[in-house]
Amino acid sequence: MDLPAFDPTNWVFVAGLVFARMGALVMLLPGIAESGVPPRIRLSFALAFSLAIGPVVASRLPAEPQVFSAFIALLIYEVLIGLIIGAAARFFLSVAAIAGQVIGYQTGLAMAQSFDPTQNSQGALPAAFLNIVFMLLLFSSNLHHMLLTTAAHSYDLMPAGEAPMMQDAAEWALGLFVDCFALGLQIASPLVVFGLIFYLGLGVLSKLMPQAQIFFIAMPLNILLGFAILAISLGAMSLAWMERFEHFAATLE
Repeated sequence: MDLPAFDPTNWVFVAGLVFARMGALVMLLPGIAESGVPPRIRLSFALAFSLAIGPVVASRLPAEPQVFSAFIALLIYEVLIGLIIGAAARFFLSVAAIAGQVIGYQTGLAMAQSFDPTQNSQGALPAAFLNIVFMLLLFSSNLHHMLLTTAAHSYDLMPAGEAPMMQDAAEWALGLFVDCFALGLQIASPLVVFGLIFYLGLGVLSKLMPQAQIFFIAMPLNILLGFAILAISLGAMSLAWMERFEHFAATLE
């Protein structure tokens, strides 16, 4: 039985095309594309992952073009698809920033800022805390494995060799961003209800005792009760985020 001749150029084409998508995706993937992870480590991981799934997805790739400009166009398409999927997954890190900022306003901790590595900027303390919790849940529940599986299955949803449908991608990304913003408010809803009731009560007391600095006196109580409600609600907050993130990953498989 005659075996087909080994063509190394074909494998270079497959590896380059897969790495174009996976490299762009991994550079934005939650848990991997954080500021604490050096870019060379991310690219090394993307290269290893591309070599691992290359033989599996090779049959879904287009034929090797004979014109160099066509190959460059294929690379651009793959990079765009990787950026779209990676940016969409990264929307879920904004959930903690939104919820944490709202919680900070309700508990009086909005002015207490700290560096948030996931957002690469200053953020409220509750936002940084929720980001750390969500990152811990991402790895402890093996959701990162589901993300990598989703990346490998992305060739079913967005075939290689075809230009991404930017209008559909924009509508999908906009809907996902709206869902993430609503999820952030949903996660912060226990503290929103507490803030409305607490500040309403302080407003009534300030009218009854106008000489007393009610809001200044009640600030320690506000922080204490806010932390207590946050501790009680943290399990439900984490579960809501995990379920929505898992649903997002499942829709791309």
